[in-house]
Amino acid sequence: MTQTSERRGWLGVLSVALGSFVLVLSEFLPIGLLPSIAADLHVTIGTAGLMVVATGLAGAVAAPVVTVLTSRLDRRIVLWSLTILLIVADVIGAFAPTFEVLVAARILLGIGIGGFWAIGAGLAGRLVAEPAVIRATSFITAGVSVATVVSLPLGAFVASVSTWRVAFLIGAVLGVIALVGQIAMLPRIPSLARVRFATLGALLTISRARVGLIGTAFVFLAQFAAYTYVAPYLEDVVRVDGSTITLALLVFGVAGIAGNFLAGVTLSRNLLGTLGVAKFVLAGAVIALPFLAWSVPGVFVLLVVWGFVWGALPLGMQTWMAKASPSASESSLALFVTTIQLSIAAGSIVGGVAVSSFGLGFDFAMAGVIAAAGAILLITLGVRRPRGVGAGAPTLAPVAVSTGTGAIKVPC
Repeated sequence: MTQTSERRGWLGVLSVALGSFVLVLSEFLPIGLLPSIAADLHVTIGTAGLMVVATGLAGAVAAPVVTVLTSRLDRRIVLWSLTILLIVADVIGAFAPTFEVLVAARILLGIGIGGFWAIGAGLAGRLVAEPAVIRATSFITAGVSVATVVSLPLGAFVASVSTWRVAFLIGAVLGVIALVGQIAMLPRIPSLARVRFATLGALLTISRARVGLIGTAFVFLAQFAAYTYVAPYLEDVVRVDGSTITLALLVFGVAGIAGNFLAGVTLSRNLLGTLGVAKFVLAGAVIALPFLAWSVPGVFVLLVVWGFVWGALPLGMQTWMAKASPSASESSLALFVTTIQLSIAAGSIVGGVAVSSFGLGFDFAMAGVIAAAGAILLITLGVRRPRGVGAGAPTLAPVAVSTGTGAIKVPC
């Protein structure tokens, strides 16, 4: 790559990263606004929480559907369209007269999230040189960590000084900025191959792809069974005030950003080792939180540890899927995103049942056991020698992606 094309490629990466940030911010913002939304639209808190589940389920369906239906289009046009959908969804949400309209807006957002992540997360290999692909991908996935840092404190701040509808307008404005950046910075990214629904099914014949999806399901289920209830844990168990809760969430998110970028280095050296250690440490931190509730400094240390290892896991599991099926990157990402969205929804539901029935301590212990079980499964199945792609496996036109030990071919 020439210096000019390399600079243009990195600007493209940053525009995609901004898009991922706005999408995740818009997805998580309402979590901190549920009481205000419920009161204004005259529904219960539990009913208001359904819009979070609706977004996740829509994203789960949209990831493979959008991947297949748009597989012949220039990828930048697809990203522009999905970002526009995000803006429309946030505007409708901001002016929603009823809860039903708000849920419809959140379903539109879920379509944008599922499609954007299935396509955008794998674009690094089309934008930068081979040695920089994992690092560039870490910038894109960092949008998740940064949005996690910002969403809950921003939602709490907006709720305290204005109406919840302003939060949706903020999401729409940021979406416009992301769209302008993508239009200005993304080069043409032509489609390299058609993806069919049969291709998605064929991916499941690859053993390491199945292992990756199982590992992804376990870790996201565990994460959101616990993380959804971090704020109630801090308020009701640790008994700290609102400002301390906001600080704790910020600390968690900043640690996640650091973990994400460090993972860009360690994953290229030892993928399985990085994932296994991160999952076991996450399990230990989550299980230990209820036992250390008497010590605010101790809780903060555990949140830093938890946030740090969590920052490595989305990028790590995405890297696993890309390496498991080097000839079908978009197919693997579509199923990867579907698995994530279903696991987020399931984790929130399972965590809610656990908290309601047995309390926060049980919920955190359960989440830790799920994370540890996922680590054991990943390590046990992951040490097996990968099998070659069989006759039924997907075959798409490849582009190069660096793995740190050599180049693999990954299409986007």
